[in-house]
Amino acid sequence: MTTRSLLVTRDPLWVANRRGTRQQLPQRVQSWTYETGSLTQRLRRAYGSAVKVSILLQHWQTPFLSEQQRLQLSAHRHALVREVLLHANGQPLILARTVIPASTIRFAHSNLAKLGTRPLGEVIFAYPKLARLHLDVALVKPALWTPATQALTQLTQPVWGRRTVYGLQDQHLLVSEFFLAGSLVV
Repeated sequence: MTTRSLLVTRDPLWVANRRGTRQQLPQRVQSWTYETGSLTQRLRRAYGSAVKVSILLQHWQTPFLSEQQRLQLSAHRHALVREVLLHANGQPLILARTVIPASTIRFAHSNLAKLGTRPLGEVIFAYPKLARLHLDVALVKPALWTPATQALTQLTQPVWGRRTVYGLQDQHLLVSEFFLAGSLVV
């Protein structure tokens, strides 16, 4: 049995973005949650080339149930799951989990399966017809993070995150991003 996630012990409780959701988020979280461009580019404007990606997990597996539902994947269908930490100068900035169905990888000519330490945003924001199809938000309490994530980030406070379904023409992928304290100050 493979580990479903190195970030969380179970799927966070995601809430669909609806009218009024934005006003329920802290002010400093709003601009990150509703950022329409690449979060990596935004971090690079603040931290420059010091922004790096560390891969925590990348393998084919069955996504969490809510991820399957958001991507409209049939039950037990495997997808490529990639979890990373974006950091700069030793400071953790964003934890991210990406779920990419096989059909999306084929559409992208395997570019999405061979990212290595390259940020996902560099690839998907280059697609001319990239569209945000769904946005969810969650507040993740410290108890939900795995011991590995706790050790890596020293999280002691709840962390806000967003989950976005992107469309590359008619192919989809899901990206969950969790905003650590270092990202919220820029």
